[in-house]
Amino acid sequence: MLKRVLLLVTLIVLIPWAVLAGNAGPKGKFTHVAGQDFRFDGKTVEIVEFMSFYCDHCYEFEKSIPAIKGNFPKKVNLKIMPIHWGQGSPKPAEAYFLAVDAGKGDAMKKAIFHAHFVEKRDIGSVAVLDSIAAKIGMGFDFGRKLRSGVKSKEVDAALRLAQVYGVEETPTLVIAGNIATTPHATDHDMAAFKENVLTIIRSILKG
Repeated sequence: MLKRVLLLVTLIVLIPWAVLAGNAGPKGKFTHVAGQDFRFDGKTVEIVEFMSFYCDHCYEFEKSIPAIKGNFPKKVNLKIMPIHWGQGSPKPAEAYFLAVDAGKGDAMKKAIFHAHFVEKRDIGSVAVLDSIAAKIGMGFDFGRKLRSGVKSKEVDAALRLAQVYGVEETPTLVIAGNIATTPHATDHDMAAFKENVLTIIRSILKG
């Protein structure tokens, strides 16, 4: 009888802690996006990155992406949403979406960043983007499509989605539907920002 009582007391003590642990939620520095639901299927964490090809922090964060994916093989689904601010041209984003259709999105992203930040070229120029596309093996009709603006609707949709999520700086990462984090959370220390993203993802996967 005494053993049963002790077992019951132990369970009463442990169950609340188990419940609390299960409801602890993600760890790290982030904000919840109002009006959006948390989404996680128990297998893959979806990340939407709102970025700009003119943004130096986005360029720096690009170097962290292999480490983030490498820490969670096949468990992270990263989707890029290129946007532009102020006088920035929408053409780099259009070029990126064209490259995605051709299976060369990552190559185009890296090439545009390199052209802007290393080569100091005008990535708003169609001629510059055309030359970049040729280097990564895009089709001959890339320039025609870019000039015609066939991807302008996708660029506009990305901007509207950024407004829905209340994006005010780039990069902004929306993780699992409603967890938003930016370099501002780590005082724009990009190494710390990478670690913060890893912490958030890890905590979601561990549940």
